Amino acid sequence: MHSRSTPALPAAVLLDMDGTLVDTEHLWWRTVEETARRLGHLPTDADLPEVLGRPVAYTARHLHRVSGGTVPEARIARELDAAFTARVAEEVRPRPGALRLLARLQDAGVPAALVTASPRRVVDVVLHTLGAGWFALTVAAEDTARTKPAPDPYLRAAARLGVAPRDCIVVEDSPVGLAAALAAGCRAVAVPSTVPIPEEPGVVVLDSLEDVDLLLLSALAAARI
Repeated sequence: MHSRSTPALPAAVLLDMDGTLVDTEHLWWRTVEETARRLGHLPTDADLPEVLGRPVAYTARHLHRVSGGTVPEARIARELDAAFTARVAEEVRPRPGALRLLARLQDAGVPAALVTASPRRVVDVVLHTLGAGWFALTVAAEDTARTKPAPDPYLRAAARLGVAPRDCIVVEDSPVGLAAALAAGCRAVAVPSTVPIPEEPGVVVLDSLEDVDLLLLSALAAARI
């Protein structure tokens, strides 16, 4: 008699924060929209690629450029950072299925890392809501020279966990974050929050974190889906 072996779990699961674990992308967009209007720029869908999944400094540079460059980038970045942090502290909520997924990973002994383009001060506010105990480590914007869509944040998380990126699964919500995950050599689960994400090799696109379970993560780790 032959028994069917259980697929191995991934060595680690690396999770984006904004728009993936917590419902903050709309808070970030509202913050950017208000700041842009004060600068005399009316944001549209054309601005989305320069905002969603991007660090504060990147979006500040974009707003500086499209508003005519009269207000220094550093001042715009400070305003964005302060306003977004205040909003997150008041309004942040876990996305459906986020806490259940983190609990499943913890029960199965799979290390989870939070990997974000947000600054450390925002990470600390979010961890107050989510609970820092779910994560073996966190990587914030200040922790790498380059952030998403560069692979550096995911490479750093894997290195600190002592695992190979190819043995990790990333959970993301934006094309920018997904590009970083794939560039790092990870497979990924994408749960789009604002803009659509097409399926491609190494990526499974789902409607909700509630659809992410250990069987799916194991199958993706084994490159069977």
